Amino acid sequence: MTAKESPSREELVSRAAELVPLLQKNALWHEEHRRLSDETLTALTDSGLLQIRVPVRYGGYESDMRTAVDVIAELARGDGSTAWVMAVYAISSWMAGLFPDEVQDEIFADPGVRVSGILSPTAVAVPVEGGVLLNGKWTFNSGALHSSWNTNAAVLMTPEGPQPIMVAVPLADLEIVDDWHTTGLRGSGSVTTVATDLFVPEPRVLPMVPVLQGRHRSLANAESPIYRAPFMPTACATVAAPALGLARAAKEAFFERLPGRKISYTEYANQAEAPVTHLQVADAVTRIDEVEFHAHRAAALIDTKGPTGEEWTLEERARIRLDLGAVCSRTKEAVDILNTASGGSSIYTTVPIQRIERDVQTLNLHGILHPNTNLELYGRVACGLGPNTLYL
Repeated sequence: MTAKESPSREELVSRAAELVPLLQKNALWHEEHRRLSDETLTALTDSGLLQIRVPVRYGGYESDMRTAVDVIAELARGDGSTAWVMAVYAISSWMAGLFPDEVQDEIFADPGVRVSGILSPTAVAVPVEGGVLLNGKWTFNSGALHSSWNTNAAVLMTPEGPQPIMVAVPLADLEIVDDWHTTGLRGSGSVTTVATDLFVPEPRVLPMVPVLQGRHRSLANAESPIYRAPFMPTACATVAAPALGLARAAKEAFFERLPGRKISYTEYANQAEAPVTHLQVADAVTRIDEVEFHAHRAAALIDTKGPTGEEWTLEERARIRLDLGAVCSRTKEAVDILNTASGGSSIYTTVPIQRIERDVQTLNLHGILHPNTNLELYGRVACGLGPNTLYL
């Protein structure tokens, strides 16, 4: 397959849209079982959507960032947990393409391989002959239950001091702790994985400083447009997509329940549920429009600047984080409004908007997605201060 033969954005978004009814049907099962169903995973595989950020030479599509955002957002219209896992798979598959080519050959030997991963360096690696010895654990390992490989961050202890690395590890080499008992994104199966005295060969150890600077060790992917974009902006734009889709899902769920309900400030004293107001609806829709603006602005910057290989300014990197923070905060505001306006009957588990509300709340608590973290980071840079983080 060549890049020219890869499906268009419209085709891939259409495939995602076709899955929405299935995901809506399975969403409650995902919640109850704290993982994605086999039916959902099979549908994702058969649709080819797992290939959007896989290198072309392994049968992938190497889709641009706008396509990845729109596909993941479309899936979130059906189920937030599925979209979140899909976002993690997209980032981790892309990350796998930064490793040496021999490692990619190993990971992508299975055309349907699912790769998950963690960006938090919560394990320690010690150099040994031929590689490193790895110890530690990664919580919130979304999609790990259904994955064959993990691309996880760790800290390499060197004589020069600790250095951030990424390691490629088969899931079979990790212990899985099923501790995912949560209020939101319950179906994502974001369990904990543990490494105990695990030997990782040197080719599967990727220094992160060069990656953060836009350099990597894959010769085969060196000229690919999607692999010339920086790591953190790419990751941040990807994880913004589920929030965008959940905002749209909340709007759709609200209007599906609207017929027959009173929209007024007045004559509500004897109603069983609080009235819906036109102002609430307009306010929520405006905020959802803002979510779309920020998600697509971030994707556009990556798609236009990333492939050129041009050096990114500090402000441009920080602006992606600003966009991510705005996506999450505006989504939460819009969903809060629509959930409140949905009235008392929306508390039933069979009503989608209550699940959307909990999923969005969970997204806003994520370390990388938290609005205050992202807005503070951009504010520091805008005011001439350092970003106070390596991951920018």
